[in-house]
Amino acid sequence: MRNVTIDNVTDVVIASLGKHGEITDRQREIMTSLIKHLHGFCKDVKLQHGEFLAACDYLARAGQTCDDKRQEFILLGDIVGVEVLVDMLSNPVDGTESESTVLGPFYRENPPVLPKGASTVKKAFDGQETVYFEGHIRDADGAPIAGVTLDVWEDAPNGLYENHDPDQPDYNLRGRFETDENGHYAFRAVRPVPYPIPDNETAGELLRFMGHHPFRPGHMHFIISKDGYRPLISQVYDADSDYLDNDSVFAVKESLVGQFKKASGELGTDLHVEFDFVLKADAGAASLAAE
Repeated sequence: MRNVTIDNVTDVVIASLGKHGEITDRQREIMTSLIKHLHGFCKDVKLQHGEFLAACDYLARAGQTCDDKRQEFILLGDIVGVEVLVDMLSNPVDGTESESTVLGPFYRENPPVLPKGASTVKKAFDGQETVYFEGHIRDADGAPIAGVTLDVWEDAPNGLYENHDPDQPDYNLRGRFETDENGHYAFRAVRPVPYPIPDNETAGELLRFMGHHPFRPGHMHFIISKDGYRPLISQVYDADSDYLDNDSVFAVKESLVGQFKKASGELGTDLHVEFDFVLKADAGAASLAAE
């Protein structure tokens, strides 16, 4: 096509898909939609060449910001609500199972394996509130699930995650636990506090361009998994926290808000949270088992 115009350029690019190399139906579907929406965006805002170059420079700088402690593109996806949208598309709730939400950029693999009821706290902070977190994990029929792994992590009372704070011990406020024969889990931690997502570098530029703040409400992260069930990535939010209604990454869901209540003396903590989860059976695993 030698005569490319504003009116036909989108169709010309789409028509080129698969002409000189094999692509799958899914690749064609994704690229066709991407091209249509991207071209449509450029036309809607009448994007100018200087703005296009500025966007290319911005994305290049975002890539240069990524390292083993910071994934800038996840942050950018969070800020515009893409990660939470993709999560909801990937993990639709069609029954009684617990809702998922975003993983976030601060997860670390292989936290220490701890016994039920142990503490994740390796460093105390002035003014911290300790919390005993417990609950049950059940299947869709209400039966308890034993041997479920819970990977938990949170920010410290200074608002920093351990891997972004050189003054915290390695894997502070992180741990892996397992449910007992009654599907019960328990661990000790501290009350999570609101904190700002990184608002420097390109993530900060985007927040300021949008006129949005960087703060997240206090929350505890969970990855809950067992063979035969769909893994659950979720968070439990403090019902008394600021920013529940204007989370910077749009990830709060009403079903994930928990009550941090005053603890009874025998627990040995300031606060007590009871929060149950329901796991959905993995349809693929069930199908294989039936075969």
